[in-house]
Amino acid sequence: MKYLNLGTTGPRVSAISLGCMSFAGFYGATDKETSFACLDGARAHGIDFLDTAEIYGKGLSESVIGEYQKQTGYHFKIATKGGIVIGGARGETNNSEPWLRRALEGSLERLGVGQVELYYIHRRDWSIEIEQVVETLETFREEGLIGQFGFSEIAPSSLRRAAKVAPVGAVQNEYSLWTRYPELGLIEACRELGTTFVPFSPLARGMFGEAVLDPEAFIDIDFRNGTPRFTEPNFTPNSNQIAKFRAFANRRGWTTSAAALAWVFDQGDHMLPIPGTRSAAHLAEWAGASEIAFTDEDRAEIKRLLPAGFAHGDRYSDAQIVGVERYC
Repeated sequence: MKYLNLGTTGPRVSAISLGCMSFAGFYGATDKETSFACLDGARAHGIDFLDTAEIYGKGLSESVIGEYQKQTGYHFKIATKGGIVIGGARGETNNSEPWLRRALEGSLERLGVGQVELYYIHRRDWSIEIEQVVETLETFREEGLIGQFGFSEIAPSSLRRAAKVAPVGAVQNEYSLWTRYPELGLIEACRELGTTFVPFSPLARGMFGEAVLDPEAFIDIDFRNGTPRFTEPNFTPNSNQIAKFRAFANRRGWTTSAAALAWVFDQGDHMLPIPGTRSAAHLAEWAGASEIAFTDEDRAEIKRLLPAGFAHGDRYSDAQIVGVERYC
């Protein structure tokens, strides 16, 4: 496992962070033992950085991590998020100081820690200017509750505004071989500002796995239900095109997921992807991705197989995209 500095002032963390949303059952049933086994697997592969959020199972994901750390005595470096109103209307956010303080204190209690290394604003609250939100986050940092702060799903312009107040440790937006919009300014803005860029869903919500997905098998609460790329007439052409990439990766001796993550790393040395899983076996398929080195021929073939914009359908439905800052 390779390691990198988080932001300009943060600690060194594993180049891959484990996304823990599925610990709360977003993609299928899970239990504490399964999640604990996944965390054991993360440690075995050198992954020391976890990504979670208050809203994942209404604190369930954080509680699982907290219990694991208490039982084992091992402490991961942790990023968590707040700012979405749990139980509120779809897309309802609150970035006020009292609300964020309550959310953060709840996260710290569930995690069993006095500080998290990184705290994100999960979604912007458009009634509060981002500069004011940064001042709140800086207060939390000065109090020792957080090491650094970041934002999720924001535009380059918002990042630049925030960075004028204080350094932004990380920005987390969706980025993968089939979601490329951060290339329109956000990745470059992060590089210029010393902000770590954290791609979430770098494996396209399971599309870049060894097993071919079957949307008919998704459980009722699966997040992918109703997402345009996973419904017809889009899913079949998406699956067929990714199958060609899967064959390429396997010919090179790589798993599909490891090759897809390696492509993310290849886009810049400030990339810190957060593939998510609840399965130790799936984690093992991509844990070595940071060691893969592409040749120019590999890059050309990947570009031929999966050119920018190849995906059929939007990454979110109109209902799911509420709260995301659109900039292109």
